[in-house]
Order: sequence, then structure tokens, then C-alpha cells
Amino acid sequence: MTVEKIVWGGLTILFLAFFSWYTSFSGPLSDQEIDYYLQKFQEREDTTSDGIERLEKFLREDTGDDFVMVNLIEIYETPLRIEGVKEGDSSAAVLDKYMEFMWPELIKRASHPIWMGDSASQAMDLMNADGMETWTRAAGMRYRSRRDLVEIGSNPEFSGSHAYKVAAMSKTIAFPIDPWFQLGDPRIMLAFILTLVGLATSLTARRNR
Repeated sequence: MTVEKIVWGGLTILFLAFFSWYTSFSGPLSDQEIDYYLQKFQEREDTTSDGIERLEKFLREDTGDDFVMVNLIEIYETPLRIEGVKEGDSSAAVLDKYMEFMWPELIKRASHPIWMGDSASQAMDLMNADGMETWTRAAGMRYRSRRDLVEIGSNPEFSGSHAYKVAAMSKTIAFPIDPWFQLGDPRIMLAFILTLVGLATSLTARRNR
């Protein structure tokens, strides 16, 4: 087997492995799955009836595709004092404690921020949104599927870490967008990079013959 075939074969396997991990193939949630996850969320102490209604609507309208959760966040100047929050802790540090649980769960499900940043000023345009003038930061979190989101949220370990989020944030808005698109889809970018590597390898191999 030539070097070219080995390289192209390896690059193909690498791309297929990434594509399989990054892409949801399970389709929309079934009614049985939805009932199962709703039951798990109802068992949580911080769940409200309105929250369950919104969650059920979101799950029953599942497209089976990835989506982005848009998050607007304002954090307290001083975090609420709960178990695990020490005097002198900043709200940003407390929020990091919340993310200590979230990051591993997100990454293994190919979910990650696609953009994030700190607020540069108060809101420049408001309509019928009293009290929404100030925000600390914003982020867009890509989830591989709605199934992945509820898998994370229904994990019993999430309830404990969620308390840190409540202690750090004075207010937040989170809403999903689906369908959505981005110009720099990692699957397209990886395919482009691996193709360049393969072509460069082929060109070098042929020159050395």
C-alpha cells in the first residue's frame, strides 16, 4: 500500500470519526423519551409548572438537529451565600464552579460555545422589556441535539451544581434557535483542512518518485 493511500485512508477515518461524534443521528425524541425526561425534571426541587410546560413544548417540537441556546447573563456584584460559596468569592468564580460540571458533559456530547463575550454597554435598543437594560455577558451554546440537553439537565449531579448558577446570576434569559447556521461549521472546516493535508501529501509523494 502506498503512502498516499495510507494517508488518505487515515484522514478519511479521522473525518468520519469526528463527523459521527459531532452529528446527531438519533432523530427527534420519541413520546416515550419525552415522558421519561419530563418525569425526571418534575422530580427536581427547582422545577416549576411553567418550566415543565415550556420544556414539554420544546421537546415535542424536536427536529432531531442541533440547535443553539442564546444566553444573556447578568451576575451579582457579590454572589449569594450558599453552601460552597466562601466569603470573598466573586460571582464569576462561583459561575466557574457551575461550569466545572457542565464542561465535561457538554464536550462529550459535542456541545460547545460558538460565540461568547462581555457586555460593552447597556442595551442599545429595548421594546417592552423593562429591567432588561443591563447585562454582564452573552453566549451562544451549540447543542448536538435536544436529547443531549435534557440528558445533561436531568443528571442528578446537575441539581447540585445548578445552585451555583442561581447564586451567581442576578438575572438571565435563555432561548433556543433552530434552524440556525454558521459559516464556520467545524465539520466543513475539518474536511477542508484534511483535504489540504491529503493533497499536500500526494503532491510531495509524487515529486519524490
